[in-house]
Amino acid sequence: MPKLKTKSGAKKRFKLTGTGKVVYAHRGKRHGMIKRTTKQIRNLRGTNVLFKSDGDNVKKFFLPND
Repeated sequence: MPKLKTKSGAKKRFKLTGTGKVVYAHRGKRHGMIKRTTKQIRNLRGTNVLFKSDGDNVKKFFLPND
């Protein structure tokens, strides 16, 4: 069997916590900040934890070696 590769896009988008939860950054904060309201930009700060079922799928299909 060939080795499973980690998806390079997922490497950049997701991190695993110590307890195995999947953490992601909010979308919509890469460019075009001038269009967004200050409130929107403020609320997009920081990270969130994925729902368990979505996190399990990310770990299984996109981050198999983590």
